[in-house]
Amino acid sequence: MIHDIGGRANTDSRVTAGEDALLRRPGRRVAIVDLNNFATFPTLAVGLLVASLRNAGFEAEVICPLAHDVPAFERERRERVTDHWQRRIRLSTRPSVTTVREASRRARRWWSERPHPRVLREAERVLDTGPDAMLLSAYLQHYRTVYELGRLAGDRGVPLILGGPAFNQRLTAEAWRSIPGLTAIVGGEVDLDLPDIVSAAIDGADLMAFAGITLPDGRRSPEAAPLRNLDRIPVPDFSDFPWDRYRMRVLPIMAGRGCQWNKCTFCSDIVSASGRTFRVRSIDAIMHEIRELSRRHESSNFVFLDLKLNSDPATWRGIIERIQENAPGAQWIGTVHVDQRKDNGLTRKDLRSAVAAGMRRVSFGLESGSQRMLDAMKKGCTVEANSEFVRQAYEAGLSVRCTMFKGYPGETAGDLEQTADFLEKHMEYIDRLRFNEFAVLEGTPVFEGMSQDPPRFPELKIIYPDRRNAIARHVNTETTGAAYRKAKARVLAATYEINRRPVRRSARAFDGLM
Repeated sequence: MIHDIGGRANTDSRVTAGEDALLRRPGRRVAIVDLNNFATFPTLAVGLLVASLRNAGFEAEVICPLAHDVPAFERERRERVTDHWQRRIRLSTRPSVTTVREASRRARRWWSERPHPRVLREAERVLDTGPDAMLLSAYLQHYRTVYELGRLAGDRGVPLILGGPAFNQRLTAEAWRSIPGLTAIVGGEVDLDLPDIVSAAIDGADLMAFAGITLPDGRRSPEAAPLRNLDRIPVPDFSDFPWDRYRMRVLPIMAGRGCQWNKCTFCSDIVSASGRTFRVRSIDAIMHEIRELSRRHESSNFVFLDLKLNSDPATWRGIIERIQENAPGAQWIGTVHVDQRKDNGLTRKDLRSAVAAGMRRVSFGLESGSQRMLDAMKKGCTVEANSEFVRQAYEAGLSVRCTMFKGYPGETAGDLEQTADFLEKHMEYIDRLRFNEFAVLEGTPVFEGMSQDPPRFPELKIIYPDRRNAIARHVNTETTGAAYRKAKARVLAATYEINRRPVRRSARAFDGLM
């Protein structure tokens, strides 16, 4: 049946379109390989694609590696001293360490990205049953697995369609189009168009009729526009995921796509296929999905995957006001942006209301304790506002998680000392901290600036452009001095001191989910 997002009777033209699809696609069978193997909850994108195909009359079989005992990806956990030392080595800028570290990093990447034999074996089994097409949902680290799956599909003459959040980037799609057996790369939001694209691939029709397509011969259709009416997307179908393998039943959901701020110079999310421009669903559509998912899977635990859940304060407050009536006992987590709008939805009252409505953890991008750096990044926030938010969120009862990085262009030892000062001052309010190296990611303003005007970033030296992973591998020559290393040691010590503690009791069920 056709899922009605708004919870009303199905009386509009979508039903007619769906019934027509059932007539046009009798018995067509599609295999979907979900390479985004999470240990904590199903993959939202795959659930949406499965629902779209099944609503259009396709038979769909999902290959989830976790169901076949393939180790799954896990996020942060309570750290041990070995984690602290590994981070120190990973982020070291000492010349005596970097050469060995880079060789070790390449070996570790080779090992972690190798194709898992069980995934290949299960895909081969399904391909031998003769599906009409195979779809792959992949992140960029899955290249070697995708390559092998493409070879298997090509040997059997099964059309292979590849999609993922970064394939709207021209250089990335170009680096992947030589995958053997590939029919097309899709770089757009295909929640509604996927059945037609798959039918065209099966029938050998012209795929250039669809936006956001890259073909193996290099032809590329016009960029796909962002999907505007999000209320039309189906309720995701997670019925194929191994629910017995998750330590608790957590349901992924998105209230909107993109980010209201949309200006951070380092952020690759806002240039991905689904992150371009901010769009929000109606609160009725969100609540309908919450009710339906809760009913289907007998759970009231949710993770909101929005880039910024408070992009639209009215929607954010609507979730707070209505989630308990639609999923009694709901517990949930999400990410926000501490920006400088007059109303960003993050007052002390809002945060307390969110906790009363079942919110248990909040994540946000702290990035730096230096206002000069935040301004250079165009973060749209202030150190003072971040400080106030961390304190108020903690006092409201939330477990606070934040992300930061070092090595942004122009960062000095003094900037990093201010970051250390911030962490040491606010350590008791933060439960988890992810501290990484700054990455130059394809499509971001920093990447474009380096490509078009290298003298603008004299401290960034490109080692090589890694098109396959949409990143420019680089070194920052201004981060090797003794003063910078001393400041970094303070930051890393504070990071470990935060991450070695257990999270607050009310949020322990969600530890590691974001």
